[in-house]
Amino acid sequence: MTEDNKFPPENNLPAGYVPPKVWTWDKENGGEFASTNRPIAGATHQKVLPVGKHPHQLYSLGTPNGVKVTIMLEELLDAGHSDAEYDAWLIQIGDGDQFGSGFTEINPNSKIPAMMDHAPKGGGDPIRIFESAAILFYLAEKFDAFLSTDLRKRTETMNWVMWQMGSAPFLGGGFGHFYNYAPMKIEYAIDRYAMEVKRQLDVMDKHLANNEYMAGGDYTIADMAIWPWYGRLAAKAAYGNSGEFLSVDDYTHVQRWKGLINSRPAAKRGSLVNRTQGEGVIAERHDASDFEAARKLEGAES
Repeated sequence: MTEDNKFPPENNLPAGYVPPKVWTWDKENGGEFASTNRPIAGATHQKVLPVGKHPHQLYSLGTPNGVKVTIMLEELLDAGHSDAEYDAWLIQIGDGDQFGSGFTEINPNSKIPAMMDHAPKGGGDPIRIFESAAILFYLAEKFDAFLSTDLRKRTETMNWVMWQMGSAPFLGGGFGHFYNYAPMKIEYAIDRYAMEVKRQLDVMDKHLANNEYMAGGDYTIADMAIWPWYGRLAAKAAYGNSGEFLSVDDYTHVQRWKGLINSRPAAKRGSLVNRTQGEGVIAERHDASDFEAARKLEGAES
């Protein structure tokens, strides 16, 4: 069977499309993110990152991956770790801030979040941390919080954090992209990723039927990693009408868990950081009082 018989070009989208022998970059192809997506790494411009007064300097945006870290920092502060104070600087990925020279020095992969710790445990030079899960583990180990030292509990937490890191690309880059952001609706792509996201929700639902939190009976960094992605989806707050499309109300244990995390003050505050739209949001966070200032400003303007 020839390639054309196996995949008739007239059935492709667009009709007649045949992949070239060598792929080349077309800046016009990419939908909503065409202006920032590119197949090469490195800085596009010189830009020094600001540094605030606190030990932890976070450079981020209030996407699910960014929210993981601000929730963790707020939880640490609520738990009494006053030295977990942080400055959260806004990185506008739509404007290409992630390709600035200062940011790529911290994260050569040009993805948020990225963090510098200017007061690492044991002293010494500042430490860079990139990838959201790496930041969660780093902070958990630095402050001995939200990650058990018990072998079995620690391993179970790591299992679910890594599950999230491997699963979320199917949700965001797969389903979310083709359902909500792609410049055309492709039935095959939407069906493929919707099926996988529903399978992931079922994995969570079956697990949470017998566990209060993702890693068992304790609230951990696993919940902080997963909730901004799947809790937001369960709340019908992601990708347009995707909650109804995916019948998220059917996952009753996920819904119970979503509400449990949503009731935590630190999770609420962390979800507001590095955002520019929405009720009570703060574009940058440099002090705990910033949340109250945003509420007062919002009340004055309403």
